[in-house]
Amino acid sequence: MSTIPAQLPANFIAYGRSPDFSSDNLPTKLRTAHSTKAGTWGLLHVLEGTLRYRLEPPHQAERLVSAGETVVIESEVPHRVEFVTPGRMFVEFYREDTPNAG
Repeated sequence: MSTIPAQLPANFIAYGRSPDFSSDNLPTKLRTAHSTKAGTWGLLHVLEGTLRYRLEPPHQAERLVSAGETVVIESEVPHRVEFVTPGRMFVEFYREDTPNAG
């Protein structure tokens, strides 16, 4: 069973972000079970409204995230999101900062 991490792992850097999504255009893919690829973590930013972030079985955790708050998305852990009140959100993607050898 997993819990929702309080923070991103140390030594991780942002490398991309999703478009802004609203309660009107939140893709079905995000409203149903999905996960990030191996090595990719996310930081979900709620810009407006309130969103429910829920882990999928066998994990059992959920968090309500309001405007101005974030929630950490752990690599490869299935989850889904849904707006509880109308709003906007985006996800910032992170990976380990690995210095180039040489």
